[in-house]
Amino acid sequence: MIVAVCYNLVAPAPQRGEPVDRIAEQDAAQAAAAVADALAALGHRPVIIAFGADPAACLEELRAAAAELIVNLCEGVWGDSHRELHAAALLELTGAPVTGSGPLCLGLTQDKLRTKELLQAKGLPTPAFALVRSGEHLVADPGLRYPLIVKPRSEDASQGITEASVVDNLNALQEQLAYVHRTYRQDALVEEFIAGREINAAILGNGKDLVVLPLAEIRFDPALARPIVSYAGKWLESSTAYRGTVPVCPAELAEADAMAVRAAALEAFRTLECRDYARVDVRLHEGIPYLLEVNANPDISPGAGLARSAAAGGLDYPALIGRILELTLHRTEKRHAA
Repeated sequence: MIVAVCYNLVAPAPQRGEPVDRIAEQDAAQAAAAVADALAALGHRPVIIAFGADPAACLEELRAAAAELIVNLCEGVWGDSHRELHAAALLELTGAPVTGSGPLCLGLTQDKLRTKELLQAKGLPTPAFALVRSGEHLVADPGLRYPLIVKPRSEDASQGITEASVVDNLNALQEQLAYVHRTYRQDALVEEFIAGREINAAILGNGKDLVVLPLAEIRFDPALARPIVSYAGKWLESSTAYRGTVPVCPAELAEADAMAVRAAALEAFRTLECRDYARVDVRLHEGIPYLLEVNANPDISPGAGLARSAAAGGLDYPALIGRILELTLHRTEKRHAA
């Protein structure tokens, strides 16, 4: 089968945020190459297609390649992560099966406010929160319990998250809100900071046939100022934060805690209508799995969390990519049959 592997090129400068935020996109080409290698090992004919400043050119390449299936690794378009859903929509317009979640799901899950509202509506545990819109100045405490964490409303890959994101008083909160508004040019989400263990739940499947892969834990060095997955902790390999943010899979959890995390993650996956695969991030505190984020388009490169959990569950990397293709084909075949 001819399989196109689409990824987003790195723009000369991000649309907003810090210059260092480009690092999060720079592994995209390597991830596409790794997926292509896995596809070739499975007997497919991979074609790598870069999504750059001219989406029409990408579509022309897809047409010329006569791709029978598209692996969507696009996390934005030309430095703008807010266009992640648009890339998925364009790929779906080709008529070929496309891996991963659809445009609506990607748009909703990138919007942290809408995600939390949907989770709350389902009665799922998520930290108490408030939204401070861009341009607004908070003059009084928002009625939440300190410490609080301040995040850009619609970024991923921990962009905009530093040690300073966790605040203990109104002055620090005001400073961090101003930083998000100024640097990321968007609303700021303020959440109660949940002390506890950080657990990642990777999920494969569709409909009623969902499988939670072995859970992973992010262990934080006690020397870190704040036990959070900051941008530096995720991407800057020379930093103290990176060295002090260590993924462990499988996580060592009591069975009751593991069951609670899996149940909450599955319900979040269904609520946001994710497809094929996703990762749900949780803070476990006193047996309660507080849902932090639903990542409907997680990194699926060999060294990333989803592949790590798959390996712990007995799926090597080519088998993981093969499983994602199987899920995509089965899902789209059912849709056409209906």
